[in-house]
Amino acid sequence: MKAWTLIAHGKPEKAFALREHPDPKAQPHQVLIRVEGFGLNYADAMAVRGLYREAPPLPSIIGYEVVGRVVSAGSEAPQGLHGKRVVAMTRFGGYAELAATDHRACAMIPEDLALGEALALATQGATAWYMAKVLCPLQAGERVLVHSAAGGVGQLLVQLAAHAGCEVIAVVGNATKALRAKELGAAHAIDRSAGDYEMQVAKLLGKRRLDASFNAVAGRTFKKDLRLIGSGGRLVLFGGSERGGTSSLGFIWRMGLMLPIFLMMKSKSILGVNMLKLGDHNPGLVARCLAEVVEANRLGQLKPQVHAEWPVDKLIEAHQALASGGTMGKVALRW
Repeated sequence: MKAWTLIAHGKPEKAFALREHPDPKAQPHQVLIRVEGFGLNYADAMAVRGLYREAPPLPSIIGYEVVGRVVSAGSEAPQGLHGKRVVAMTRFGGYAELAATDHRACAMIPEDLALGEALALATQGATAWYMAKVLCPLQAGERVLVHSAAGGVGQLLVQLAAHAGCEVIAVVGNATKALRAKELGAAHAIDRSAGDYEMQVAKLLGKRRLDASFNAVAGRTFKKDLRLIGSGGRLVLFGGSERGGTSSLGFIWRMGLMLPIFLMMKSKSILGVNMLKLGDHNPGLVARCLAEVVEANRLGQLKPQVHAEWPVDKLIEAHQALASGGTMGKVALRW
């Protein structure tokens, strides 16, 4: 099979090579998928820079999600999946013509569901669903901050929070993204290019405080969000995009140290999300989240935006676009 292979860390144009690899085989609990296309996530951009600690050693095939057709199923996998079109989460290996993954990480999808929309339901969709429905269930009337609200996970979080009856405050990078966030249901859109977001949110809240913040940035935003949430508030960390432009030590330094006793005294919670680790520990829960987000999409309750669908030979350009911060929604590649 052919696969885009990560051969070096650095800029995308020097990091990848299209190479031949042996075809994978489905292990007893796995299915083998003939890949129609795969998605990009910000963790991929971090892996290219050598900043994602979970990534396999070089040379490797990265990639967290695929859409395709099941061509074989292991002895312990449901045989009814054979021949079905599925969206699947992969623990790497997605940038290939064939991908093997745990059968629980798959969900059947309609034949007419667009590639990019289907891919957005995998890593990004399951992450957003887990955070807003399981880890930090949102309640009507809560004030919710969503960072990177025009991104893949962020757009879905805005929709989920708005559907739950929350007052959603979306933090975005420009005016165009602010308009998109409001279209998705955000009550307010904060353009961080117009000034410090903490000051803008604090002015908007007045004497009120946030009930929850979903933060994909970390770094210096961590302390700011802690100041913005009130008693009973939850700060959910699911990314560290600020690290992409700084050293690891500087990134950690800006987050600072936190003594748990102060969280108890102020009745605030910090929740961390790593879907790879969650999948290792509780694959059934991740499978449930994937199945439920696919069903929500089928019912029209959740509609991902696709930034672009590129042919697979445009992988470098797709990675450059993602790393630049200029994308809005899912970035998809088709074989």
